Amino acid sequence: MATKRPYLNSEDAKLVRMIRDASASSERAFNELNERYSHRIYAYCLRVLGNESEAQDLFQETFIRFYKACCNGTDIRNVVSYLLKTARNLYLNIQRDRKLNVPVEDYHLVEHSNRYEKEELLELIAAALEVLNFPLREAFVLRHYQQLSYREIADITGDSVDVLKFRVWSAKEKIKTILAPYLNDLPVL
Repeated sequence: MATKRPYLNSEDAKLVRMIRDASASSERAFNELNERYSHRIYAYCLRVLGNESEAQDLFQETFIRFYKACCNGTDIRNVVSYLLKTARNLYLNIQRDRKLNVPVEDYHLVEHSNRYEKEELLELIAAALEVLNFPLREAFVLRHYQQLSYREIADITGDSVDVLKFRVWSAKEKIKTILAPYLNDLPVL
């Protein structure tokens, strides 16, 4: 009986080579990599954009670019890092094209029922993240949601570890400041 994921135990590098070589199994190799990393990449896209529709578009474009890069022979040593870096660059392109700046004063939080305190807290954190500038938001998301080391984040962003540590700290402080009025109203979880 054939398994639905025949390449479940294959290394990423082998799967990338299969895609690049356009072997008969290249589609299954791509599907395996997609299965492994789609959740992480989509979560990143959603956290930085804060909009499901736009996150889905960014996510799909990221995997399209990844597939094309594999087919074109790009040397991809760390698949998840390559995907995150691709998603990041696409996001930066979107922001550059929009020239979007949302002042804190114009941002309104959606109120939720008190029955869902944990969900409300998560929503508030997501809203606070949206208010942060991209470098702070990105560093925070990569560190706390993607659970990457500072060195891995530095490889993706090209920033120094010290700068990234400062950004994560700054993001936490700003989130605390933004959430302070709301956290006082929430019961202890």
